Amino acid sequence: MKHKLKNALILTSVCIGSLHIINQFISSAATVKNLLPIRPGKYFDWRHGRVYYRKFGSGKPLLLIHDLDPSASAYEWNQLEQQLAKDFTVYSIDLPGCGRSDKSNMIYTNYFYVQLLNDFTENVIRKKTNVAATGLSGSFVIMAANNNEELFDKIFLISPKSISSLNQIPNPRSRIAKHILNCPVLGTTLYYILSNHTNIEYLFTENYFHNPFHLSRRTVDIYHECAHRKGNGGKYLLSSIKGNFVNIDISHALRNLDNSIYIISGDSTPNIDSIIKSYETLNPAIESALVEKAAYLPQLECPEAFYQTMKVFF
Repeated sequence: MKHKLKNALILTSVCIGSLHIINQFISSAATVKNLLPIRPGKYFDWRHGRVYYRKFGSGKPLLLIHDLDPSASAYEWNQLEQQLAKDFTVYSIDLPGCGRSDKSNMIYTNYFYVQLLNDFTENVIRKKTNVAATGLSGSFVIMAANNNEELFDKIFLISPKSISSLNQIPNPRSRIAKHILNCPVLGTTLYYILSNHTNIEYLFTENYFHNPFHLSRRTVDIYHECAHRKGNGGKYLLSSIKGNFVNIDISHALRNLDNSIYIISGDSTPNIDSIIKSYETLNPAIESALVEKAAYLPQLECPEAFYQTMKVFF
């Protein structure tokens, strides 16, 4: 019996060690190209970690915020930064847990990102700013603007999450998912499976883009690299997303806002008409527009059409 137990322990140790070595190799291979260099950006030394950002152009400030996902970064706005910089002082950031910013082992919450937006606007931009945010990140902007109406002017919500999905709070099942992803070796292995190159490419062709032929190999490589920068740090953000810790009910805040709010999405985004209607029900002043033959990320798939759509609301 002791001999069998000893063999089992040895086999378990070998398996765990092998998985760790494989995980290290995957992380190194994903970032070896260094497709997202630090320069010419800067870091905002926030009290909860370093936040990477870039600044372009001149004029009234415009803050660009990417969707919340470990594979996402300011690259999402890459096709539009220089064009928008002709009219605005553009700030594009990598949210904590993403891209080139710190990826701390912590629980990421909606209020955490609300604090970041408030602090970044007050300490870096230092002026009332327009802001554009994609997906789940739009909820951070709504809550931040509700907390401090002096910080934000026009708000652009790009393919915002449905009100019902934002109302989903942590439950026993989501907490289990979070704990599994946070496990040292098993969680890292699962995270690397979920964020492998094939799965990221599938996410683009099935959800992010209307036309898969618009997707470049470089874009997939960059998203893959972002998910693996700084090792397995992205798994802590993913565990918070899967655990529903970043969700919040924005209904009350959305009703209260006097800001000009615009929703822009691709016309192929699933359920976008009903999502827009639910937002307009809470705040009838909201205006919306759809980019033809585009999906969840119209600013990356059809940047010129997106720019012309956004320009109407400037």
